Amino acid sequence: MAKKMTSVFFCQSCGYESSKWMGQCPGCKEWNTFVEEQFTKEEIRKGSASKGAKATESEVVALSEVSVKEDDKLLTGIGELDRVLGGGIVAGSLTLVGGDPGIGKSTLLLQVCRNLSSNDVSVLYVSGEESKIQIKMRADRIGQFTDKMELLCETDLGTISEIIKKRKPQVVVIDSIQTMYNDNVSSAPGSVSQVRETTGVLLQLAKGLGISIFIVGHVTKDGSVAGPRVLEHMVDTVLYFEGDRHASYRVLRGVKNRFGSTDEIGVFEMRQDGLAEVMNPSEFMLDGRPVDASGSVVTCSMEGTRPLLLEIQSLVCQTNFGLPRRQATGTDYNRVNLLMAVLEKRCGLRLGDCDAYVNITGGVKISEPATDLGIVLAIISSFRNKPLDPGLVAFGEVGLSGEVRSVSMARQRVAEAAKLGFKTCIVPTGCEAECKKVKGIEVIGVSNIREALDKV
Repeated sequence: MAKKMTSVFFCQSCGYESSKWMGQCPGCKEWNTFVEEQFTKEEIRKGSASKGAKATESEVVALSEVSVKEDDKLLTGIGELDRVLGGGIVAGSLTLVGGDPGIGKSTLLLQVCRNLSSNDVSVLYVSGEESKIQIKMRADRIGQFTDKMELLCETDLGTISEIIKKRKPQVVVIDSIQTMYNDNVSSAPGSVSQVRETTGVLLQLAKGLGISIFIVGHVTKDGSVAGPRVLEHMVDTVLYFEGDRHASYRVLRGVKNRFGSTDEIGVFEMRQDGLAEVMNPSEFMLDGRPVDASGSVVTCSMEGTRPLLLEIQSLVCQTNFGLPRRQATGTDYNRVNLLMAVLEKRCGLRLGDCDAYVNITGGVKISEPATDLGIVLAIISSFRNKPLDPGLVAFGEVGLSGEVRSVSMARQRVAEAAKLGFKTCIVPTGCEAECKKVKGIEVIGVSNIREALDKV
């Protein structure tokens, strides 16, 4: 007799379960996030997470008896990745790596496996998307691998779990989580319930056996990891690969990290033999900057603990339509509209009948308010068709009254600009005293955007 299937609805944002579809999730208050999954009554009653293999017996220890050493972290041999991870790989951690197809997720993790296996660290690479021959062909382009690097092409989670418990490698790579299949869940691979329950089993293995596990996750059209949002809450670290896959650069961003600072970035360049580190990202991002071109200005953004110099380009011209067109690439579109409204109100610029295009070069996405002053100066430069000093750097948050507010870590930003040879830096008045301690660069403090216009 066939088992009777029952529909259960899950929220893709927070994992909330319901017996019926709802427009708004009671848990996270998001709209239209419920998807339907088919289960048998036995699965609903027992739950597949409880069937995950228990790795070790639990024991209670005093907090004072637990010792933490920096030497316990495994270095990947890739400095930019170690920076984003918070100093290396922590034993028993679960890391999610997401990004667009072809961006370099598998290539980076394969390079990590090569470096670790060369240092006598046992590694198991589990692939559910590629055959052994395909992985071998890509590995030959990266370099030589030792016998410490083992390969498994399998999608059945039960088989994978047994092999991990038997061989007990120090590092495991799962490529990808959307291809893994748990027999205890009747839905198809890649569904909300499969991804959630599979990650739960991997979490038990990582914490119970002290194995560091990397999970590769596909992303949706809006750039988030496919599957339930609760997946990001289950793992210890979430890394996103950004950038155009047709370009040579890649940006690895730490969105969540329990072992280090968030929003830390690592910059890589895609080459024939894999991903190469970019040791000076600011210089890399400013490469090819135009000379004596209006609408171009350099600003500084903090990515975690790293100051990053970026070029902001703006193009403002008279519109040929009744409704002006506005476009922003690499920054918030609504923020650009807000800053243009401030310029119209506080500086008297007639931008209401102008098309405006703002672009952050290098393919980096910046949401920090400290870039406001740079965007404002770029728009004004393009509107007046007057180039700015190429040795100028400007940063600061702009308020609705036109005031320029202080930003954090201003001294580090100015020091980065001075290191790359910039001569002048416009900063908020509240940061002026701190920034003047940096030698080799002129620091100009401004309290509002009118003062900034007078200085340039």
